[in-house]
Amino acid sequence: MPATLTFDIPSDVLESARMTVREAKVELAIALFSRGRLSMGKAAELAGVPVGQFQSHLGAQNLGAHYNVEDALEDKASLAASRPS
Repeated sequence: MPATLTFDIPSDVLESARMTVREAKVELAIALFSRGRLSMGKAAELAGVPVGQFQSHLGAQNLGAHYNVEDALEDKASLAASRPS
């Protein structure tokens, strides 16, 4: 099981942004993906949504997928790791 890192976001910050924790995770994932810091699969994992739904979030913000061989291999490994043995 992969290790997780937890960090705190003050509730007043989320309230000021008018966001839920789930929405903040999606926004963070979109930001990291759009800057090339995460692959599509890892960004979807961070957002806690399936890749197709994450692509819909990108489309809603007029962001396209930048997908290369390295991303595809990482996504393939992520999918393989998530399948029950």
